[in-house]
Amino acid sequence: MTQIVSTLAEISDRYKALFVDLWGCVHNGITAYPEAVAALQAYRQKGGIVVLVTNSPKPRAGVATQLSQFNVPSDAYDTIATSGDSARSAMYRGAVGEKVYFMGEWQRDAGFFEPLKLLDHPIRIECVSLDEAEGIVCCGPFDPMADPDVNRPDFLYAKQKGLKLLCANPDIVVDRGETREWCAGALAQLYTEMGGESLYFGKPHPPIYDLARRRLQELGVDASDSEILAIGDGPQTDIAGGMGEGIDTLFITGGLAAAETKTSHHPDEDALRAHNEHEQINPTFSIGRLR
Repeated sequence: MTQIVSTLAEISDRYKALFVDLWGCVHNGITAYPEAVAALQAYRQKGGIVVLVTNSPKPRAGVATQLSQFNVPSDAYDTIATSGDSARSAMYRGAVGEKVYFMGEWQRDAGFFEPLKLLDHPIRIECVSLDEAEGIVCCGPFDPMADPDVNRPDFLYAKQKGLKLLCANPDIVVDRGETREWCAGALAQLYTEMGGESLYFGKPHPPIYDLARRRLQELGVDASDSEILAIGDGPQTDIAGGMGEGIDTLFITGGLAAAETKTSHHPDEDALRAHNEHEQINPTFSIGRLR
């Protein structure tokens, strides 16, 4: 059974580094959670390393800019690993071909197609119409409020063409303030259910954790898996992903699962137990909000 804690400080001395989710943990898509920011700042002041591990399709520079706009200060973290960077690397290696059909909001997601200087010989990517495409790059739905099923006709055509879908954000939903929106993961899930092939690079899949470990190495930090704590509010992304990597986890119950866990300041123990059994997860620790 998961251990319910009141603050990060109760357990943080056990860990050299934190892999911290953003949306629902550090901010709500509009502004920062002050208690979460303070908790991360305090952890860093004691020598801990904070890696923000996010399923955002943005490159890490784009996430850093967004964090500033959300009033998350730069001294609350050390570095950033994004599913966008992991997916971009695969795209520029040719995972879905050179001519791709883009799904998302161009004004928001254009950074996904910025040149990737880390590769010696990246392929040239061209965004084309679906009928000309060799693959699909999905950063999110065209309309985050529309049911993913509206994409079924295009997905049927894409599946018949044998196109692979590169999913830059495996999250199914996210809460922007009080509004729940669909994410790229919902589209990839639909495409897979229809018989298409979806490629994932964010949580809970291994590539983003490999990237997060490389970010630690870039900082000169050598941390074993037992010295890392993964923090997040997504049962099937943050928690399942951390468990799959053999990393201890801290479940933020007041995020996506606030209703199911009956979280006010703390989660209800019986509701939390039922929720975790239903989701088939066993987080090491649980807390209402990151504080």
